Amino acid sequence: METNQKMSRAEAGRKGGRTTKARYGGEHFGRIGRIGGKKGGETTKSRYGSEFYQKIGKIGGSK
Repeated sequence: METNQKMSRAEAGRKGGRTTKARYGGEHFGRIGRIGGKKGGETTKSRYGSEFYQKIGKIGGSK
């Protein structure tokens, strides 16, 4: 008899990562990491301006 146990978020993420690696290969993560980091930073900068980074930097440093 099979029991339906819930999967934790960590387990689900690990399972998804392994499936993606098996499907596309390990280099895939490097490619999407470079694209995502560059695009995300540029998008945030154009949306909020460079002052935004100064503001959140001060908040993070004060904690």
